Amino acid sequence: MITTVLFDMGGTLEDIWVDEASHTAAIAALDRMLKGWGMDPGLSLEDLRREVQAGWKRYDAVRSTQDVELKPTQIWADYILTKFSFPREKLLPHCEEIAHMWEVTYFHRQLRPHAAGMLEELKGMGLKLGVISNTAALYQVFDSLEEYGIRDYFQDVTLSSVTGFRKPARDIFTVSLRQMRSLPEECVYVGDTVSRDVIGSKKAGFAAAIQIASQLTKEKDQALEKALAPDHIIGDIGEVTRVVREMLS
Repeated sequence: MITTVLFDMGGTLEDIWVDEASHTAAIAALDRMLKGWGMDPGLSLEDLRREVQAGWKRYDAVRSTQDVELKPTQIWADYILTKFSFPREKLLPHCEEIAHMWEVTYFHRQLRPHAAGMLEELKGMGLKLGVISNTAALYQVFDSLEEYGIRDYFQDVTLSSVTGFRKPARDIFTVSLRQMRSLPEECVYVGDTVSRDVIGSKKAGFAAAIQIASQLTKEKDQALEKALAPDHIIGDIGEVTRVVREMLS
């Protein structure tokens, strides 16, 4: 019996993409913020961009191999901006603000059409709803859900930045299940990547995994275990209602 539907955030409930304009805007915003706090990088925007990219590469080598998420203070002070030798006592109080800016500026974000209606239908069916999201900021997902007007649909929002675990780690799914008070065999998970969402939810024992494609899908889903595939593939987030109804019938 299905009682619970859990969703990924970026790429699933919201469409998410990066382009040259958003990348450039994020670097310019970072430069302004640092200078405003008396920490001038002393680089051109292009050189700052290269240094930030190198920092993300350093951090990705840690989080992608260990399925962990560090706090924004660690990410930005110890990996992204470590080469600048900014005084830690000056940088640390601003790291969450930087992380939040990066998540909403580097990425274009837009609630998927039909998402709100789909959530309303699932709620009307008496199902429990939640979010499990990989994110490098502490509060951005909560703020985005509020801005989209869909925060109240979710009984729980579990974030990698809070738990310290990143999908596909089983632990982040387990934390969500405990907070939702749901058994894995009662749950459906909806996400955009096999590597994080499908593999993670299946290893956690979920009843089914539904996949919807995003810009991140091809980027994150290279060299995968072919034996693990989604139970359902949809083209529109509104189709989640149909799939869940079929599972309940």
